[in-house]
Amino acid sequence: MLHTMHLNAEPFRKIADGSKTIELRLYDERRRQLRTGHTIEFLGESGSLLVLVTALHVFSDFAELYSELDMTKCGYSAKQAISASPDDMLCFYSRAQQRKWGVVGIEFRLLSVTRR
Repeated sequence: MLHTMHLNAEPFRKIADGSKTIELRLYDERRRQLRTGHTIEFLGESGSLLVLVTALHVFSDFAELYSELDMTKCGYSAKQAISASPDDMLCFYSRAQQRKWGVVGIEFRLLSVTRR
């Protein structure tokens, strides 16, 4: 099954160059449809990325996720990972949204990059 999601420029670039292999999202109704083996087309201003979902890491909130996952796989540099905070995600998802839905780290393998 193919899913479509939008990405900002920086995470798009990091996925395209292979430095990000886990995308962090709210585990809402759309993300609950994801399964290992599904594909996602990430759409960005500069093109699209096709990835294969290899694992889903579900947590109650980003505090739990940040304590369990390797932040360098989530797009942080090694230096940034030292001070990475779950509060970084509050600009995207409120604590109330996290309590309601939970969160997911979508692990994937890049299949293709299409540039515009």
